[in-house]
Amino acid sequence: MKRTGKRYRTGRAAEHYDVIVVGSGMSGLTTAALLSKVGQKVCVLEQHYTAGGLTHSYENNGYEWDVGVHYIGEVHKPHSPIRKLFDVISDQQLKWAPMDDVYDRVIIGDKSYDLVRGRDNFKANLKKHFPDDAQAIDAYVALVDKVAKASPLVFMDKAIPKLLSHIYTRFKSRILPREAMMQTQTVLEELTSNPELIGVLAAQWGDYGTPPQESPFFMHAMLVKHFFGGGNFPVGGAWKIADTIIPVIRASGGEVFTYARVAEILIENKRAVGVRLDNGDVLHADKVVSACDVRLTFEKLLSPSIQQQYGFAQKLNKVAPSKGYLNLFAGFKGTAEELNLPKTNLWVYPSADHGGNITRHEADSDSEFPVLYISFPSAKDPEWDQHYLGKSTVEVVVPSSMSFDQWAGTTWNQRGEDYEAVKAQLSERILDALYHHVPQLRGKLDYSELSTPLSTIWFQNNTYGEIYGLDHTVDRFKQDWLRPQTPIKGLYLTGQDILTAGVTGALMSGLLTTVVMQGLSAHKVLKLLK
Repeated sequence: MKRTGKRYRTGRAAEHYDVIVVGSGMSGLTTAALLSKVGQKVCVLEQHYTAGGLTHSYENNGYEWDVGVHYIGEVHKPHSPIRKLFDVISDQQLKWAPMDDVYDRVIIGDKSYDLVRGRDNFKANLKKHFPDDAQAIDAYVALVDKVAKASPLVFMDKAIPKLLSHIYTRFKSRILPREAMMQTQTVLEELTSNPELIGVLAAQWGDYGTPPQESPFFMHAMLVKHFFGGGNFPVGGAWKIADTIIPVIRASGGEVFTYARVAEILIENKRAVGVRLDNGDVLHADKVVSACDVRLTFEKLLSPSIQQQYGFAQKLNKVAPSKGYLNLFAGFKGTAEELNLPKTNLWVYPSADHGGNITRHEADSDSEFPVLYISFPSAKDPEWDQHYLGKSTVEVVVPSSMSFDQWAGTTWNQRGEDYEAVKAQLSERILDALYHHVPQLRGKLDYSELSTPLSTIWFQNNTYGEIYGLDHTVDRFKQDWLRPQTPIKGLYLTGQDILTAGVTGALMSGLLTTVVMQGLSAHKVLKLLK
């Protein structure tokens, strides 16, 4: 098993910490590591058997899979802000390997379109398929750069005091490009009337889980720009992220505990003072950071009286969770080279109408999957063959439109024959789709297992089994309460819900929360990134 962190037992934790962080996902580890770098003693509490959240890896039947890290952009550039931040929190121990020049391949029906590393290559390849839209493609890339560059303005108010934030919000719409808060689909339709091209340009919506008819264009622009330079993968697998960060936290006297489920964040005299674990142990700290989703934080980790006092229910009614997903983890006999597996991700769609594909599948879960995301992690990791020679892994992610409510609250791996039968049927459907697009894998399958939203609830403690937190709609980004500071003194939030989804969204939210917590001493944190 790829396990990171130290198993919690009564007496292993200190009586008091400077900061307690609830949750060891990317944002929680980033916050803890940065605070540790400026001399604070931080305790990270994780309910799972391993640290890392959706950046963890797991082993089964002689294979290893990365549950949530599929590719990261910009880390190949030593001086990019994202690479600098990863270097700081890992003491430069986290290494990266580039993927193929074609980092994403979009398959719509029986046609295939490659997204190629480098802006000029990206444009040139699309123009081969859409020569009549050459001008629109140039305009699209220019607009993506323009809006992505301005996107930090969307989040600037989260880093300033609430009073100033209100003033800034009034002027934000005036200084942002007009397209930033428009729906992605609307912006693309202004650039071209070609629905196939629109479908290709919007194809990466699965990286944050909200189709183009609902997502703001600034979110789309940030994601697309992030990968213009190609994709990269952690050397040694995704679990190396937590493995290289935890020593930084320990260096300042802190620790990352696993099997440490927090039952309640303790509030005394309107201030967070620590946490109570589900075994009854109480740990104290000057400050508490929740790296959990905001719904879990406000609905389950705070007492009913505190929830009512601060009106958290009314706030949560204004936002919705993102979609749940099925994830097929498959192991095959043969090396990536023998099986001719690429480092390229595949995005497979039945048509270019992403919103229509989703709507149809939600109405009939037996209809064609609205999207299949296919990743080849063993091909991406240059160290894979050192540990798993003669084996390869594939991951396939699809939206989940069927309800699993009848098994809600059941124990993982003990949900009964009916549940296993449903999973087996879904697995066969996904495997058939996989073999259609990667036919050389047929007959080579050695092992597979399927995770459902119930698995996400069990291991990640997400409220609805969503993997992208709150849905990335235009309205979601207008919520001024989704910020690091809460109305409760000493209680802070971090994670994708207060910024954006994905590994880098959570990474940057950890930085944002740390800067806000440090206040007038924030320069000490920012100095680390120079």
